[in-house]
Amino acid sequence: MPSSNPTPKPRKPLYTAAERARRDATIWTVVQGILAPLQFLAFAVSLVLVIRYLMTGDGYAAATISIVIKSGFLFLIMVTGAIWEKIVFGQYLLAPAFFWEDVFSFAVIALHAAYLWALATGALGAEGQMILALAAYATYLINAGQFLRKLRLARLDTGVQP
Repeated sequence: MPSSNPTPKPRKPLYTAAERARRDATIWTVVQGILAPLQFLAFAVSLVLVIRYLMTGDGYAAATISIVIKSGFLFLIMVTGAIWEKIVFGQYLLAPAFFWEDVFSFAVIALHAAYLWALATGALGAEGQMILALAAYATYLINAGQFLRKLRLARLDTGVQP
């Protein structure tokens, strides 16, 4: 009886040798490596503050400031990430190696921008704004997971164990 588990097709490496060399040579790789954990820290603090506000009704100002800070990190990392992608892959966005991560990033950016719009216009009210922030944070977590997966794949390609 034939095996029900066919041999998996080998995966194409995430980077060509030239792309890896450009990735390792650019300062934007370091910038991304610094901004990503800072953005995650801002997210974690903000998430606690948003949930606290939704549960108790206290701390609206702190939660709001934290969401604005988290959004600032997001926009900064997206701009610097586009520069990194241009240097490494020759295009600002949607390089084949990061196509789906970039596509999903558009949803993350849109939800954060929608929150900032709601905050600036007073739309949705305080609770609605916080719920919108949570939706933005859910998409951010998915997107962060996508990028962490790519980091792991890149390490596997070079023989570095995660």
